[in-house]
Amino acid sequence: MDLANTAAVVTGGASGLGAATARALAAKGVKVAIFDLQADKGEALADEIGGVFCKVDVTSDDSVDAGFAAARAAHGQERILVNCAGTGNAAKTAGRSKQDGSIKHFPLDAFDRIIQINLVGTFRCLAKSAAGMLTLAPGEDGERGAIVNTASAAAEDGQMGQAAYSASKAGVVGMTLPIARDLMSEGIRVNTILPGIFDTPLLAAAPQQVRDALAASVPFPKRLGRPEEFAALALTMIECGYFNGEDVRLDGAIRMAPR
Repeated sequence: MDLANTAAVVTGGASGLGAATARALAAKGVKVAIFDLQADKGEALADEIGGVFCKVDVTSDDSVDAGFAAARAAHGQERILVNCAGTGNAAKTAGRSKQDGSIKHFPLDAFDRIIQINLVGTFRCLAKSAAGMLTLAPGEDGERGAIVNTASAAAEDGQMGQAAYSASKAGVVGMTLPIARDLMSEGIRVNTILPGIFDTPLLAAAPQQVRDALAASVPFPKRLGRPEEFAALALTMIECGYFNGEDVRLDGAIRMAPR
C-alpha cells in the first residue's frame, strides 16, 4: 500500500502504542485521525502531527459513529485502521479474602467491562471502518484497506488475575483470520499484533525495581519493548500487501510465568 496522502484512524492514539503508531503513519505522509478519551493528550498529538483528534468511547455506537464522521469530514474515507484502544484489570477468578477469609469471585461487571472495551470495542471500530472502506475504489491487487488490531502476549499465556484481559485479547486473536476471510473478496487485509511487555505510560508509573525486573524477564533483548517497535511492525503489516490474516507476537521471546 502506498501510504502518501491516505487517511488513517488510530484508536487509543493519544498515548503509548497508539501515539507511536500515529506519529509513524504521519511521518509517511498519512493523514491521521486519533480516537481517544484523553482529549488533552489527543489534541496535543494531533497538533504535533497535523492530524485531527476525535473524542471517542469505543464501547458506544453513537460515539464511534460520530468519530468516523468527523475523521472522514476532515481527511476523507480512511484506508487504514489501527486498533490500539484497550485497558486491563486484575482479579482472581475466585479466592479467599486476606482480610476476613470470606470467599469472593471476579466481579462480573468488571469482567464484562474489559470484554466490552478490548474485544467488542475493537470489533465495533473494525466493522464500521471496513464498511466505509467498501466505498473506496480498489487499488493495486484490488486492495481497499488494511486493518491492524492489538492483542497481547496474554492472549496465549495470561497470568494469574488476567482472566478478563486474556479472554478479551484471545478474542481479538481468534477473530483475526475469520474477519480476513470475510473481507478477502473486498480487498481489505486484517492482522493482529500481540505485544509483550512494553514501555507505555502504565509502566512508566511503576517503581524502577519493578521495571528492571520486568526487563530482566525478557529473554532478548533484556529490556522493555519500545512503542516505536510496535509502530514499525504495524507499518510493515500495512505496507506489505501479502501480509494478511496473521497474529504476530512482538515480545523478545518472552513466555509469561503464572505470576
